[in-house]
Amino acid sequence: MKPKTLPSVFQKERLFSAKWFKSYALIAIGTFLVSVGYVMFISPNKIVPGGVYGISIMLHYLLGTPIGLTALAFNIPLTIVGTKLLGPRFGVKTVVAFTLTSFYVDLLYYLYGSAPLVPGETLVSCIFGGVFIGVGVALTFKAKATSGGSDVIAMILQKYTRLPSGQLMMFVDSTIVIISLFVFGDWRIPLFSWITIFVIGKVIDIALNGFTYDKTLFIISEKHEDIRNSIINDLKRGGTFLRGEGMYNRDDKQIIFTVLNPRELYMLEEYINRIDPQAFIAVLEAYEILGKGFKSLSEKVEDI
Repeated sequence: MKPKTLPSVFQKERLFSAKWFKSYALIAIGTFLVSVGYVMFISPNKIVPGGVYGISIMLHYLLGTPIGLTALAFNIPLTIVGTKLLGPRFGVKTVVAFTLTSFYVDLLYYLYGSAPLVPGETLVSCIFGGVFIGVGVALTFKAKATSGGSDVIAMILQKYTRLPSGQLMMFVDSTIVIISLFVFGDWRIPLFSWITIFVIGKVIDIALNGFTYDKTLFIISEKHEDIRNSIINDLKRGGTFLRGEGMYNRDDKQIIFTVLNPRELYMLEEYINRIDPQAFIAVLEAYEILGKGFKSLSEKVEDI
């Protein structure tokens, strides 16, 4: 019986290839940035941004245990259990990533100490700590590794609850944040911790997908041919006609799907208002656009 091959998303890079070196360089840089965020900004202010490092920070202040080593002690069994329950989702790069993070955290504590970089500025610390951690985690994601911890717990819970992993991760992190209230007895700590979690999430999104101001449009109008001509000839953009059916009279509809920047959107809306003020237009935020006329999917996949 032939052994099962892993899906392409889990295929390994060729050992010592340029892509292999680039991946591990991203992991090394990303985990170092994460460690800087924890050591210089987050831990000295007792901020608990969920995950195994949130637990490790609480244990550090309760028992004096080293944060990095404690996090490693949580990550190893979590990864083993996750691999047994979920299959080979956690590769060597993930193990390298959480091991390096633990090493960097304790090394920085030894070299730098436990004083905050900006004393007395907890809000500044939680924002900039979140930025460092968010950029570091994004670089690790780009290397196709994960940070372990609450990611693994959320995936395990998802298997049994069928709830979205994003919601479960937020539930796990929020539970840890709430526990910090009872550990430290200070309402400010969970509030600052949630700010940090929010900043980390936003920074990861921006670092992975970049800034974009593009808008996705769905347009329903009897003047769809005129609108098509304006999009193609005036705005030099493309689009797609989608066939639809009206819910009320079941008449056929031509739906225009296109993506424009804010300036082009304003120009098109002004034109549509002149020719068909009754047109229906839905404008959505386009968080990422890949394809012809924009960044290609190949460029994104190769740009790790």
